[in-house]
Amino acid sequence: MSEPTPQIFSSTTEYYQAIPVWRAEPRQRYWIHALLLLLTCFTTVVVGARMEFNFLHNVPVFSMADNSAPLFPASWLFRHPGRLLLGIPFAATLMIILMAHEMGHYLYCKKYRVWATLPFFIPAPTFIGTLGAFIRIRSPIRSRTALFDIGIAGPIAGFLVAIVVLAGSLGLSKPIVLPPSPDDISMGMPLIFDLMHRLLAVTGAGGTAGLPLDRVLLHPVAIAAWVGMFATALNLLPGGQLDGGHIIFSLAPRAHKFVSRLTILVLLPMAYYLWLGWFVWAILLQLSSFRHPQVADWPKVQGGRKWLAIFALIMLVLTMTPAPFGHASVPEVIRQMRGQ
Repeated sequence: MSEPTPQIFSSTTEYYQAIPVWRAEPRQRYWIHALLLLLTCFTTVVVGARMEFNFLHNVPVFSMADNSAPLFPASWLFRHPGRLLLGIPFAATLMIILMAHEMGHYLYCKKYRVWATLPFFIPAPTFIGTLGAFIRIRSPIRSRTALFDIGIAGPIAGFLVAIVVLAGSLGLSKPIVLPPSPDDISMGMPLIFDLMHRLLAVTGAGGTAGLPLDRVLLHPVAIAAWVGMFATALNLLPGGQLDGGHIIFSLAPRAHKFVSRLTILVLLPMAYYLWLGWFVWAILLQLSSFRHPQVADWPKVQGGRKWLAIFALIMLVLTMTPAPFGHASVPEVIRQMRGQ
């Protein structure tokens, strides 16, 4: 018997089209996606109305003063429903950034014929009105290249949209007039905010260009850009089943577990000295590192994607905020609980 003749492919696309694909298409429950989208729009409009109201009265958007509205002002808006319109700029901006991130994943799933759900948005009565969004991948990912592209597409899409939003919204911000209250929630700024503020100062754009960033009262749309940048950094953490973990696994599968554990070890002191919330992310990374999508060893990730991996690292550095909220380290939280 003669040996079978190997099939020759003229392009990478033809190669992926020839691979058998999982045919059992999951049933899409569109009403769930639509309902969660509407609820998240509502919760983000609610908190956005509070932000815009504070901004118009020269008060930090997360003011905790006694005469300010609660962080999730449902009853405050029930008495004045017309104020809901104030929340549209923040809500629309944040939803666009989150949608861009998730659609980056979704569209590349479509490209590689990987079955994935539409985005699930998570409404929540938090100070930003949501816990984010995610998609569920319901079929195998057939190559390391596909895993890399699907993993990195979301952060790049969300980051690029957030960059545009940030450039425009810093120009909408204004100088701080009233001294902040010690009880206000202070926000740490990622490096990208400082660089963009300096760039606007050089070009002379905006009325706050000559002020240090900590003397600028951020517009609610800029807060949406901050949330988008923070979400990008969280997703790019190199470990587990986060986008950064997928990138690491696609490039070097054997290094994935080591890098995940190293990331956890870095997050633990950050949680103690900078922000208590890093403990939660360390736990999530530990739980998600137990398993990972199985992909074929061949073909390896090649070409310009290694430069994209470097760009992902740059995005992580630019968007990472080690202390996103002030007075939130373990010693400070303990002192607050003791009433000191």
